[in-house]
Amino acid sequence: MTSLRPARRFDWNNLGIRAASAAVLIPAVLGAIFSGKLFLVVIAISVALLAFEWSSMSTPRIRARGAVLLTVLVLAALFAAYLGHFGLAWALVGLGAVAAAGFAYFSAERPGDAAFGVVYIAAPCLALTWLRAMPNPIGWTILLFAITWSADIFAYAAGNTLKGPKLWPSLSPNKTWSGLMGGLAGAMATSMTVAATPYSTAKLSLAAAAMIGLAGGVATMAGDLCESMLKRRFGVKDSGDLIPGHGGLLDRVDGLLFAVLAVAGARLVYQSGWAK
Repeated sequence: MTSLRPARRFDWNNLGIRAASAAVLIPAVLGAIFSGKLFLVVIAISVALLAFEWSSMSTPRIRARGAVLLTVLVLAALFAAYLGHFGLAWALVGLGAVAAAGFAYFSAERPGDAAFGVVYIAAPCLALTWLRAMPNPIGWTILLFAITWSADIFAYAAGNTLKGPKLWPSLSPNKTWSGLMGGLAGAMATSMTVAATPYSTAKLSLAAAAMIGLAGGVATMAGDLCESMLKRRFGVKDSGDLIPGHGGLLDRVDGLLFAVLAVAGARLVYQSGWAK
C-alpha cells in the first residue's frame, strides 16, 4: 500500500495579512452580537455579499440578476425569522429554492446550483437568527463564534506545525489529519473555557460544553471541506477577493455556515433538558 505523502509547507507569509483582516472583522462581529438591530443589518449585508459570490461562481452568465434574486429570496426568509415567524421562514426557503431553480433553468444555467445556493445561505442565517431569539442569546452566540474561530485557528496552527498525512488530498491538498485533530481539540477546549467563565449566560456542564465544542468543530471542518468541493466544482480558487488573506466572504464563513446549524441543534437538545 502506498503511504500518504505529507502535506506541503504552508505559506506563513500570508499569516500577517490574515491576522490584519481578522483584526477588522472580529470587532465588527462582536459589536453585532451585542446589538440586535446591528445584528440584523450585518446579516443582511452578508447575505447580499454571499449571494453575489455564489452567483458569480454558479451562474456566471447571469450573476448580477442571479445575485439580486438570491438576495431577495434569502432576505424574505430572514426577515420572517427576525419577526418570529420561523415556520413561514423555512417555507420561504423552500419556495425560494424552487424560484431560483426556475430562474436559472430559463436562463440556461444549472437549476440545481441555484436552488442549493438559497438553502446554503438561508439555512445558517435562520439558525443564527433563531439562536438570537432564544433565552440567553448573547452567551450562545458568543459560544458559537468562539468554537468556530478556535477550530479554524487550532487547525491552522496544528496542521502547519505537525504536518503529517493529508486529510483529503484530492479535495484540499493543504489540509492534514493533524490539523483536523488540532481543530477539534481547540474547539472542545474553547467551548469548555467559555462555559466555565463566570460571565457566560450559556450555563453548561463541562461535559456538555465539550460535546457541543466537538459537534461545532466537526461542523466547521465539514463546512471548510464542502467549500473546497464547491470551488473545485465551479473551477475557482477563491469565492471572491473581498477579504485580504482570506479570499471572499464565503471563504471566511464556510465553517460558520455549518457550525451554526450544529450549535443550533445542540441548543434544541439543551432545551429538552439535557446538560442543564
